[in-house]
Formats: sequence, C-alpha cells, structure tokens
Amino acid sequence: MTDMPGAQLPGPARPTGSDLHLDLPATGGRRAALMTALREAIRSGRLAPGTRLPPYRALAADLGLARNTAAEAYTELVAEGWLTARQGSGTTVAERAAPVPPARARRSSTRPGPVHDLRQGQPDAAAFPRTAWLAAARRALTAAPSEAFGPGDPRGRRELRTALADYLARARGVRADPERIVVCSGFAHALRLLFDGAAPVLPPAEQGPLAVEAYGLGFHRGLLAAAGVAGRPLSIDEQGARVEELARHPDVRTVLLTPAHQFPTGGPLHAARRAAVIDWARGRGGLVLEDDYDGEFRYDRQPVGALQGLDPERVVYLGSASKSLSPALRLGWMVLPDHLVDRVLAAKGEREGWASALDQLTLAEFLASGGYDRHVRRMRRHYRERRDRLVAALAAHAPHVEATGIAAGLHAVLRLEPGTERSVLKAAAYRGLAVEGLADYRHPAAGPAAMPVVDGLVVGYATPPDHAYPAALAALCAVLPPPAP
Repeated sequence: MTDMPGAQLPGPARPTGSDLHLDLPATGGRRAALMTALREAIRSGRLAPGTRLPPYRALAADLGLARNTAAEAYTELVAEGWLTARQGSGTTVAERAAPVPPARARRSSTRPGPVHDLRQGQPDAAAFPRTAWLAAARRALTAAPSEAFGPGDPRGRRELRTALADYLARARGVRADPERIVVCSGFAHALRLLFDGAAPVLPPAEQGPLAVEAYGLGFHRGLLAAAGVAGRPLSIDEQGARVEELARHPDVRTVLLTPAHQFPTGGPLHAARRAAVIDWARGRGGLVLEDDYDGEFRYDRQPVGALQGLDPERVVYLGSASKSLSPALRLGWMVLPDHLVDRVLAAKGEREGWASALDQLTLAEFLASGGYDRHVRRMRRHYRERRDRLVAALAAHAPHVEATGIAAGLHAVLRLEPGTERSVLKAAAYRGLAVEGLADYRHPAAGPAAMPVVDGLVVGYATPPDHAYPAALAALCAVLPPPAP
C-alpha cells in the first residue's frame, strides 16, 4: 500500500481543510461504511468538487479506524471516480463526481432598492466612530479580567453598568444605580423581557392593558399584541401625550411614553403633564415606561431631562445606543425600580444570551474615556446641519410646507394638506424616494381627535450619507404638492 491516497503536501486544491464530519452506517464492515458515508456526502453536495479531504491517517484517527481501512477506502473511491489523488496535492473530491441535485431557487425580490432614502430611525451609518471605537476596544480588552470571557452576569457587565450610571445621571438626569441597571440588546428586547416571558415580569397590581401614545412605531405595537398586551391610545397635541386621558381607563396600570421627544411628532412632554403622569402612577400604583430613544440630540432648546428622575420607583427608563452610535451594536439598557430587578433577571435567564460582553466592555470604556460625549457632540452638530439644510430646501422650494418637531432628534414631520398624504407617497415611490407617511404611525384604535394634523411625511434627515443628501432633498421637494388654491 502506498501513501499516495493520503499524501497531504502543500498544493493548490480548493477549498482546503482538515476536519471532516461523517456519520458511518452502523451495519456492514468499517471500510464499506466509510465508503458509503463519503459517497453520500459527495452525492448530497456537502462535499463539493475540489474539496480536499484530510490525510487518511488523520481521518482514521478521528473515526477510530485502522489506517489501512481508511487508505483502502480512499483508493477504491479514487478508482470509482469519486475522488482524485495526486502526489503533492492530496486527495480531493473529483470534479466529475455524481451531479448534485439542483438547489431550490432562492426567493429574491426583483424590485430595486430606493434611490433616495429619507426613512426615519437610522443614524448616519458612515459617521460611526470607527477609529475611536477600535481604540476603546483595544483598551477594554487589554484591561478585561479573564472572567469577562465566561458566561457573565445577566445584569450585564459591571463596567458598563457603572459607566452608564455615571453618564445617565450626568447627561440625562437619571437617578441610576448600577445594581438597578440591566443591559439588554435594545428597546424591543426590553419590551419582550417585560411582557413576553413565560412568567409575567410586572406584578399583578401593574398588569393589564398598556396605555400608549396614539402615534408610535407599529413594530412595537405588534410586539405587544403578540405578547397579548392590549393597547389604549392617548391623544397627542403640541404638548405631547394627553396623559389626563389615563383617567378614562381604570384598567390601565402601565403607560409607555416618549417624553423627551414624542415619536414621531417631535415635541417634548409638557412639564405639567410630566408631573401629572407621575402623580397618576403613584395614585394608581402603576408604572411609566420611558423610551428615551434620542434624548442626546437637541438643537434649539434646553435639554429635557429624563422623566425617571422624578420618581425612580414608578418609572422604567429604557435607552439604547441605536441612535447615538449604531443599531448594529445591539446594546440597550433598562434602569428599573427596585421591585422589578429580580423579576427582569429571572425573565432574562442566568446567562447573557443577547448583548456581547466584548461590546459591553468597549462601550464602557468609550463612555468612561469621554469618547461617547465627544461623538455625541460631533453628531449633534452634524445632524443640526442636516436639519438646517432640510429647512432651507423647504423654504426655497416649498415654503408652504411646515416642518415640525425639529428642535431635537433625527427626523422631522412635514405637514401636508388634508387628503394629500397618500398621493405624495405614491409620487415619492415612483421617483425612488423612500419616505414614510404620518398615518403609518397612527394607532389603529385611535379616535378622530388623536392628533390635530393627520396628513404628513416623517422625514429622516440623518439616514443618507453626505454625498447622497442633496439629491434626496431635491427628490423630496419635487414630490411635495403645490400650495392649496
């Protein structure tokens, strides 16, 4: 017996590898079983033509076979045309091996993507601070203890919870303690932890329907509906959610709000209403869920602090890095009342299964070193300039269209004449402009007085890269209707 079938000198065969998984049939001789398993792997396409097999000695050791058994199997399969063996190139699957059944055609859309993208909800992806983030990652991994690479704490890394407690207290007015912070993978994950577990997180006194703003993300409504949580919409006006309407819903014990920047209309919750909803929660024995999705970005107004600072035992504060850094990080946080911490941890499980500990360590270092603050200040200037260019374009080409909710955030609402929203969206789609209508955010159970203005566009001015923004603005102005006669 020669060594030719299993020779493994360096060669150009493609692709290469030394591990090979085979399920040997339980019946028949060992050589016949190995040959059957190899034929099936080739016939099914799992071993593609040109794949280099491991040396017969290595394969025999892995499978617990005699070396001669593996060598003889290789030799016979070469003779049958399944394999090819060349001195210096090892043993590979023959190019003329049995044809692989055609793969099922993948579903693919023939519709092209948008030419111009002004959808809300995304920061400028090109502005991610790659260099600063990489430097923070290097520092964080160098300093990380060995236990950081184990299963971890379901609360999240202590380094991140400590850095978040400091930052949120300083920048957002949150009364935070690291022991009350639970790291998650974003706002949607936080909602699932609160509402979509086998054991309810909210205590009986706080269960029941959830009051929500009459305008918000349909994705969040769908997530809650899938968890069996009914929604009770609250009307919106220029002062934010009309929280006095909570008195009409005696079965409601929890309300979800965006008090710093109502989504999508853009205004902050008025100070009197902030106090009123805290009084409601205290009197009802309920909770306020605060979605602080883009609180760092404000331009023409004083910063609005977190509602949670008024009563940490009645407010669940929810934040994430999705708008400030990137949704690709999948990092969020919950600042919880003391009585909910253990319940949330029980729902989450004993091991962190969502947010990478390495990303947590990097974000902790990014916060502690001041890199996060510097990035937010830079992006605040960047997005303000984007906002100003939108306003200037409207003033020049569509002065009759008012942009609202622009003192903060990453999007604006353009108010349209009643009955024109659908036609504008149709014209936008025809021009390859991706933009969303205000009606898409309306709660299906909201009444006719849910908001005074019902026709409009939600324009995300942060989304396009710099080079594409002028053309996107031009396309937007081109589809806006002329002033009413």
